[in-house]
Amino acid sequence: MSILGKGKNVSKSDKSDKEAVKRAKQDAPKQAIAFGMGRKKSDSTTAYRYRALDESGKKVSGIEAALSTGAVHMLLLERGLQPIEVSTKRSMLTFEITKKKVPRTDVMNFTRQLAVFMKAGIPIMEALEVIVEETQNKLLRGILREVIDSLRAGDTFAAAAALHPQAFPNFYVGILESAELTGNLDSVLNQLADYIERDTKARSKITAALIYPAVVACMSVVTVLVLTVFVLPRFTVFFKSLHANLPLITRLMMSMSSFVLHWWYAEAALAIILVVGFIYMRRSPAGRARMDAVLLRLPVVGDLTQTAILERVCRILSSMLKAGVDLPRSMLVTADSANNAVYHKALEEIREAMMEGQGLAGPIARSGLFPGAARQMFRVGEETGTLDQQLDVAAEYYNRELETKLDRATALFEPAIIIFMGVVVGFVAVALISAMYGIYNQVHVG
Repeated sequence: MSILGKGKNVSKSDKSDKEAVKRAKQDAPKQAIAFGMGRKKSDSTTAYRYRALDESGKKVSGIEAALSTGAVHMLLLERGLQPIEVSTKRSMLTFEITKKKVPRTDVMNFTRQLAVFMKAGIPIMEALEVIVEETQNKLLRGILREVIDSLRAGDTFAAAAALHPQAFPNFYVGILESAELTGNLDSVLNQLADYIERDTKARSKITAALIYPAVVACMSVVTVLVLTVFVLPRFTVFFKSLHANLPLITRLMMSMSSFVLHWWYAEAALAIILVVGFIYMRRSPAGRARMDAVLLRLPVVGDLTQTAILERVCRILSSMLKAGVDLPRSMLVTADSANNAVYHKALEEIREAMMEGQGLAGPIARSGLFPGAARQMFRVGEETGTLDQQLDVAAEYYNRELETKLDRATALFEPAIIIFMGVVVGFVAVALISAMYGIYNQVHVG
């Protein structure tokens, strides 16, 4: 459905509001042609980056100046382009190490509430105004207020949500656009809430499984640092005062402790360089592609990563198809949501092959990134016309696989950390005891 604004020069009184709404209904056809024209003429335009599909199904991108995202959407449609994503163009000087995001649980609760209001027949503007007053999260509250302003300016709900990726990801906006075209926004919002809830539960399980190994690993690092920085230097001073000939293992331990203690600035600089290099590579397309490819090849971790990606791909693609989004658009949004450059490239190539008439199951099999179970489900879904149902089944299957593999990885990781700690503590104990016996023997002989 299309949400239209209230027009120009709207006063705050109830009477003026009613007159403005009446004028907006009369001017609806004009506003549908040019979104954002309901703003004042003094408003300056904003530069927006866009990605869209042309008539042949190829991706195009560029920058467009307009009053709102809705205006950009309409301009692209007039050129025969299908908008995929429209976002505000940021300056190159803008740099954020971590971007603030709205928690998934808050987005889920908002989606559920809005679905209830829409099902009850309450206009979306009134529903959003009520939800804003009850929202506790400050970031989400500010975003919803900006969404309301965008709706008043003539944007659609999907176009307004697209301006805020920190709350509404690409698949969310894509499903909203489909729902507005088909007019079943209430049921689609419930589907979105269900997907976010399942995704949140899956993330919570992963986090819970990794908490204990992470705590054990941190304690191991702290133990090694305490031994190296505080304990061993005291023994070093003691041994030097005796002028004794120390065993090789003790000398190695003392040299390592001395290196860590006296070259701490070089170690800190190396750590900073590694962190900055990691951030740069993650932000660089080529660097991220290399890192993602290496991640998939790692033992244990690579298998876990692939299973998590497959679960996410199947879940998002199933949700978008159930909401009525066409398969080419669904594949494109799913590729963007894969969070892995290798799978992103593969899904785009699969989509291009599908657009050329090669089907879906064949290109998926040739990619080599989908195991036999996934390929079988894609093939059956394509042949029977039940692709959304088969993908839902595949998502549940890979969710269970992910839980099982996480349990196995945790079971392997815990003894590995314990063995590592035993080796470190044993090395220190043997070195100290060997030194003590050596000193005792030298004194006894003397």
